[in-house]
Amino acid sequence: MQKPVPLLLLLLFFSFSIICNANQASYLHRHLKSRKSLISSDSWTKLHTESEYSPVFLAPQDGLMQQDKIDKLPGQPDNVDFDQYAGYVTVDPTAGRALFYYFSESPTNSSTSPLVLWLNGGPGCSSFGFGAMEELGPFRVDSDGKTLFRNTYAWNNVANVLFLESPAGVGFSYSNTSADYNNTGDTSTANDAYTFLVNWLDRFPQYKTRDFYITGESYAGHYVPQLAYTILLNNKYTNQTIINLKGIAIGNALIDDTTMGLGLFDHFWTHALNSDETHRDIFKFCNFVNDTASEQCDSVVDKAFEELGDIEINNIYAPICLNPVLKNASGGSVNFFDPCSDVYVDYYLNTAEVQRALHAKPTAWTACRGYNWTDWQSSILPTIQSLIASGMRVWLYRQWRYRRKRSSYNHEIRNQQPQATNRDFLAPLVGGYVVGYKGLTFVTVRAAGHLVPSYQPQRGLTMISSFLQGIFPPSSY
Repeated sequence: MQKPVPLLLLLLFFSFSIICNANQASYLHRHLKSRKSLISSDSWTKLHTESEYSPVFLAPQDGLMQQDKIDKLPGQPDNVDFDQYAGYVTVDPTAGRALFYYFSESPTNSSTSPLVLWLNGGPGCSSFGFGAMEELGPFRVDSDGKTLFRNTYAWNNVANVLFLESPAGVGFSYSNTSADYNNTGDTSTANDAYTFLVNWLDRFPQYKTRDFYITGESYAGHYVPQLAYTILLNNKYTNQTIINLKGIAIGNALIDDTTMGLGLFDHFWTHALNSDETHRDIFKFCNFVNDTASEQCDSVVDKAFEELGDIEINNIYAPICLNPVLKNASGGSVNFFDPCSDVYVDYYLNTAEVQRALHAKPTAWTACRGYNWTDWQSSILPTIQSLIASGMRVWLYRQWRYRRKRSSYNHEIRNQQPQATNRDFLAPLVGGYVVGYKGLTFVTVRAAGHLVPSYQPQRGLTMISSFLQGIFPPSSY
């Protein structure tokens, strides 16, 4: 009999096989099937609480900020009114491991605006290619793959935004020790990201005392809370840079394995993407609580994804890319997300002139890569609970899903003795809903899909601006 495999891995493989090309799907399949070391929901927090902390690697950073300054990105529009930087920060000199970053300062009040770190998920997907070039960065790539146009609703309108490609091997980040790619997981990713930050802050010392926030989406539902927790512990136990962390915001995040499985198939069924019979069999043969998949579960999950047809699984009402080739420059608009943007970004970031301007090593850049993921936390809820208890601002934002009302989030929040407030924002056309509890805020963004800033850039900027101010989004505008 076939040995049961973790159900989450099965679900993620089918999700990625629909939205990625065949070669990418094969990398992710191999990555997901090889994940063997799961850390239970509470043991990750306990492990890191009990660890003995020592100072992390610090390299001299004098003069590197000016070396990293970008003169001009190829194809960028005229009259760019902010400074941008890109380069590498070494996090392990012995292994030769270095993480790539892109940093866009705010056009206004950069000297006082907060510092925001953005992380994409995967695990293994590029925060620069997705986050900066397709979501919340200052530019989007036009359909010719050569020119850029301005993102009117870029998040650097309200903050100085730092994009980190993490872990090593993602995008332009690399390691000279190939074994690193087979020994990557939640723990090493959080530790390397922390080492990156303390070195980067030495490189950009004017940001050392600035209010700092961590944001991200998808598998960054792991990255963001775990990095925040790592920062809090290092602030307490080491004598290195104290990072002025004020809050986290994560979108459409993988937070709890069981809830993901339950919510995913309820989402398909309630949107008429799965038949009643398939939905019935999913809950008959698949064990979401113990996260194991039998042969019968494998078969019905396969059937459920086949029934979806050719759709954009992360935004089921969005158009798909029917002609994935470069075209003449169209003078693109940020108000209309082009479903073929992945194609344009891939071409742009693989142009030698662009890589030189970014101070990147000559690289065959790809949007995502597969890993032998060695450890992951089955539920991030205990970590989030610890962050809330520390007084940190925590926002979760996403498109509303049916299962959320019965999820374990509400159980944890009730334990916090919440005082809840509800309201919509961006009225009279409702842009979303917000509910606030003690130390925690849920926000839904209407018609956003998985990549909120891609599909709803104005609402995304309104949401993140409110988060940074510590207030609810406006009821009108």
